Amino acid sequence: MRVYAATKNPGKLRELREIAAPYGIAIETWDAYADPEETADSYAGNAAIKARALHGQLAAAGVRAPVLADDSGLEISALGGRPGVHSARYAGAHATWPERRAEILREVAASGSEDRGARFVCVVCYIDAAGAEIYAEGIVGGELTRDERGELGFGYDPIFYEPSEHATFAQLSEKQKNSISHRAKAVHELVGKLETS
Repeated sequence: MRVYAATKNPGKLRELREIAAPYGIAIETWDAYADPEETADSYAGNAAIKARALHGQLAAAGVRAPVLADDSGLEISALGGRPGVHSARYAGAHATWPERRAEILREVAASGSEDRGARFVCVVCYIDAAGAEIYAEGIVGGELTRDERGELGFGYDPIFYEPSEHATFAQLSEKQKNSISHRAKAVHELVGKLETS
């Protein structure tokens, strides 16, 4: 099955392709896809905004095909769940990922909290060719590091420690990360829903 992904993030696209491949799903991109503004206050809402935008753009071009989009974020206990749905825009819309990671580590240190609890959350919105929507969620718990570790992955991976793997997401190979990540869990749940729908 071919599914178009509503993303311009190369790291996310690479992960989606690797995660979806074992299920017989080929993830494609639409070169003309225009990213909409993510204005929702939930992961599901932002995933839907992106998926609906791509679905509409494909339809306008005469292409009837299923699409999917995901929205994900890092939730940190010591920060009351921040950055959450604002993860991709934390520390300002034009901040770099190293700047976002540094800001989070600084804020947690300044909070005085010893709680290092953190979790990644991902919600996927799938829209079939006819326009029906299906949602799935994946969550993985872990801990916030005190400094960056690892060179792999992207986003907040260098500061998210996964206890069962004794490593940050940025220290894991793509295969390792894609077997346990929040995105992998969301896609797994989505496939289950598609098989029973």
